[in-house]
Amino acid sequence: MNDAVATGELASADIRRIMELLPHRPPFLLIDRVIDMQADARSATGVKNVTINEPQFAGHFPGLPVMPGVLLIEAMAQTAGALVVHTQNMSAEGKVVYFMTIDKARFRSPVQPGDTVMLPVKLLRRRGPVWRFSGEARVNDRLCAEAEFSAMIMDTGGKEPTPADE
Repeated sequence: MNDAVATGELASADIRRIMELLPHRPPFLLIDRVIDMQADARSATGVKNVTINEPQFAGHFPGLPVMPGVLLIEAMAQTAGALVVHTQNMSAEGKVVYFMTIDKARFRSPVQPGDTVMLPVKLLRRRGPVWRFSGEARVNDRLCAEAEFSAMIMDTGGKEPTPADE
């Protein structure tokens, strides 16, 4: 077991560790670091450094680049996924993460290139293999987006999850 998890200390993950924890790869790997990971997957904070060379800015929107809100929610979910895999001492190899639900999504303020987005997520509950989190996207102290979401981590050879599992 990871020493930080065993002792209850806050853990962090750099991009190399995130790539061990998540099956996502660029350009769809949307977090650069995870900090303040609590034991038992209670909470963590993802960090996303938004840069103009990201592919979504070619069309969203020319002359006024804005990070799509759905990608902010995806970044929250990736933060939660990395937290779960880390605290459960698992690896992303042979795994895939499926969204089950997205609720209470609100988009408050635009995120633009040059922003550093902090993505705090908190565990709301776990029912079997389904994990439910709340998350936010913040730039400085400004709330940019928020949502509740649930996801399931599955072996790639396993059966497809269904909403009834929630």
